[in-house]
Amino acid sequence: MLLRRPAARCVLLDRAGRVFLIRSEDPIDPHKPEWLEIPGGGVGPGEDSAAACLRELREETGITEVEMGPCVWTQYVEYTFCGIGFQSSERIHVARCDGGEFRPQGLEALEAAAFISARWWGIDELLDNDEPTVPERLREFLPAVAAGDLPDQPLDISP
Repeated sequence: MLLRRPAARCVLLDRAGRVFLIRSEDPIDPHKPEWLEIPGGGVGPGEDSAAACLRELREETGITEVEMGPCVWTQYVEYTFCGIGFQSSERIHVARCDGGEFRPQGLEALEAAAFISARWWGIDELLDNDEPTVPERLREFLPAVAAGDLPDQPLDISP
């Protein structure tokens, strides 16, 4: 099975400049290593990427009091998750908030099986960690965005 879809993700930063990451695994592939990911998912019919980010933040993190910012990155990725092939064209926004606890509010069954934990990460802490991330090039582009240096046009960060 192959799923082609537009998707939206969100770099969620708190006032201290930490980023919210979800630790995930593929529940049907024990050989795939765990990874750290920013929240996000598919864009619904008639939904724009900023609205999709707000919805995904509520569903996947439970954090709803956010200031949604612009789309800062785009990427095209192909991957397999739970035996399903994905071809995903993603728009990645930045958002800021006062923090919050991981309290998902409507995970799909596969997300609930995949999500292990989540927490706020300091940028240096993430840079010192070598676990895979989604997006794959997160460490390369995150420091500038966390410092408030947003591109005029979204940067293509495709792997």
